[in-house]
Amino acid sequence: MTMHDNQTRLPVRRARLFGGLALGALILASQAQAETLQGALAKAYENNPTLTAARAGQRANDENVPIQKAAGLPNAGAGVDYTENLVLPGNAFFSPKRTLTVGGQVSVPIYQGGAVRNAVKAAKYRVEAGQADLRATEASIFSQTVGAYMDVIRDQAIVQLNQKNVSVLRTNLQATSDRFEIGDLTRTDVAQSEARLALAEGDLRTAESNLIASRESYIRLVGDVPTDLEQPPQLPGMPGTAEEAVAIALNSNPDIDAANQLVNASRADIGVARADRLPKLKATTSAGYNNNLNSVTDTTSENITNSASATLSLTIPLFQGGRPAALVRQAQSRSSQAIENYVETERNVIAQTRGAYAAWQANERIIAATQQAVGANALSLEGVRAENSVGTRSILDILNAEQEYLNTQVQLVSARRNSYVAAFSVLAAMGKAEARDLGIEGGPLYDPAVNYERVRGKIFDWDDDPKPQQQATDTRSIPAANAAVPAGDPLPGQ
Repeated sequence: MTMHDNQTRLPVRRARLFGGLALGALILASQAQAETLQGALAKAYENNPTLTAARAGQRANDENVPIQKAAGLPNAGAGVDYTENLVLPGNAFFSPKRTLTVGGQVSVPIYQGGAVRNAVKAAKYRVEAGQADLRATEASIFSQTVGAYMDVIRDQAIVQLNQKNVSVLRTNLQATSDRFEIGDLTRTDVAQSEARLALAEGDLRTAESNLIASRESYIRLVGDVPTDLEQPPQLPGMPGTAEEAVAIALNSNPDIDAANQLVNASRADIGVARADRLPKLKATTSAGYNNNLNSVTDTTSENITNSASATLSLTIPLFQGGRPAALVRQAQSRSSQAIENYVETERNVIAQTRGAYAAWQANERIIAATQQAVGANALSLEGVRAENSVGTRSILDILNAEQEYLNTQVQLVSARRNSYVAAFSVLAAMGKAEARDLGIEGGPLYDPAVNYERVRGKIFDWDDDPKPQQQATDTRSIPAANAAVPAGDPLPGQ
């Protein structure tokens, strides 16, 4: 796989999200193209600023390796001095009026107690930890995107259900008012119908507000308007048990991988600290050129002189006030901290995996039960209306039946949303919710190892990258979200 050096915007086409699933695109009357979950994930992968910033942060982390390597490489420098003596002492017969001095020095570290070797090792481990963190960020953004996608679908359905409920209650109120006019019902029946309609209109306003908030959250994550979202596909590779999910998570979760690499880095840091009390050896060569620019008139003095020297320096620390031992103990304590952080991370992953699995299973059962409740409440509502027509049921009975029917429909769409999001959270905890797992194709995926390999051996002092450019798209030109919903069945697949 090849990528541009600075890994700028990644061309990601909408491709198949999960193997074997073909998701067709529908065209609205307004010619706006329908959106699929795979399309939303592809846009977030390319344009989400949290993810693009994390990639930039990891590229900065990569540079720690050549930075640490530089401490073990030769260091060369040169200097040029020009001196003009404005006033010479009266007895300075051989002093030059002006001097040009050119000098150069090369210093080569030979042995530094293992400090460079361990510092480079620690930096490499932290690069690997950063790459795992980037995977975790990617999975987190995808989980948030799935949640926002499902929130929009849920809230659109709830708005449609509430709109339908308001329409039904208005019809009921009109019928109740007509029957009141002919003396068939009482003023109490009319007041009950008016109260329920007012409450339903308030619930509709709340549902519309929730839909607007969900659409804005989608825009924030994806960078585009949620247009006619299709129902998501079934998630593949779901574990059969919580124990199976935990076993996969312990081997594949990026947070655990990152924590483990930080433990390795902390152990290398101990070697860096120990090097502070070991001998250090370096070699230095220098050369100089001095030109008095013919400002010494005495013929016995030379206007041009040259010099060269080579030095081998051995530094043996004898006493440093306990500082080296303190640094070692500090590094050891930080290593202990990294080990405990690993244990904490592992515990968190286990709990998250089990919790997400339990939530997924619970919502699957809730869906099955609520589907039955929706069907039962529909039959109940139909029966109450029929019984009211023959005088055995009151208007309040109809209103209650309608409310129960609405409540179960809302519970069903919420359970479907919660189940899908929980299932995706299980995949994320297992380390199976990244771009490489979701089949985002059509262009090279971002591979952080490419940039690391590019910079790890660079030693040229002027080898800069191009000027930084914005990668994520902004949303300032996207109109504010509204609560308009498309026509259709709010409970597809029921």
